[in-house]
Amino acid sequence: MGGSIMNRRHFIKNILAGGTGLYMGAAPFSLLAKEGHKVVTIIHTNDLHCHIEPFSSSREDMDGKGGIARIAAYAKHVRAENPNTLLLDAGDMFQGTPYFNYFKGEVILKTMGQAGYDAGTIGNHEFDNGLEGILNALPHASFPLVSSNYDFKDTMLNGLFPRFKIFEKSGILIGVYGLGIELKGLVNENNYGNTIYNDPLKVALEMETFLKKEMNCHLVVCLSHLGHSYEGKIISDLVIGKETSHTNLVIGGHTHSYLKEPVQVKNKKGEMVLVNQAWWGGLMVGHIDFVFEAGSGRKSSIFANKLNG
Repeated sequence: MGGSIMNRRHFIKNILAGGTGLYMGAAPFSLLAKEGHKVVTIIHTNDLHCHIEPFSSSREDMDGKGGIARIAAYAKHVRAENPNTLLLDAGDMFQGTPYFNYFKGEVILKTMGQAGYDAGTIGNHEFDNGLEGILNALPHASFPLVSSNYDFKDTMLNGLFPRFKIFEKSGILIGVYGLGIELKGLVNENNYGNTIYNDPLKVALEMETFLKKEMNCHLVVCLSHLGHSYEGKIISDLVIGKETSHTNLVIGGHTHSYLKEPVQVKNKKGEMVLVNQAWWGGLMVGHIDFVFEAGSGRKSSIFANKLNG
């Protein structure tokens, strides 16, 4: 990669990371598109927990921040700058505010659709009202909930969750797959019934190979509700990043991890993978730009997480 592009990368990264509020200035798209580069922007959240409205809190870093409306405004701004944008979520949309107590999953899924979400995956709290609670909520989702390692074939949810989704943005194919956490011991068995939990790493290897080799995706994104990292042998976002070969980005959830920027790890091929998580409740928005260089088609990444306030 040429020095001029590297200098722009650091310049843009510093601008994006410089403020504590939502960034509303010049994006990489406006600087690089003129040179024939293609930029795909990934905006993401996790663990929204039905926080449709901003927080009311004595904590300065939370009060007046978060919520779907601010996410929607930010997504609208980014898409106006770069139409090659995806808004994704890594699960646990349900539970957490009276909106869920009174309306179950209906209101959060409707508002996420109105905010422009392109896809999400499911977390353990989606099972809080059992399989029937998920079934009743799904018609209100105008975007796919991708689930690759939960097998619902012997349940009322059979056939309702795609294992992957492929998006096309200006000729760039983005393949998305989703991984859920082990439900046994975390969720009441009556709430997930005959749902089969398949090993997430084995499924990740299967899905990334399919998306990269058979579907010719330029970017492969994992929506993970496994948790950022653990001691011992528990499979986490970081494990998925390190033990795969074709996944470019792991968008995590479950552990409500506050990361100032994505963690960079080397995969099995020695290539860089970004592993990110955006706190919770919509308090933070992950923002990652994948830049495809003109001519060579090589990609680099520019990133910054932003406090949603």
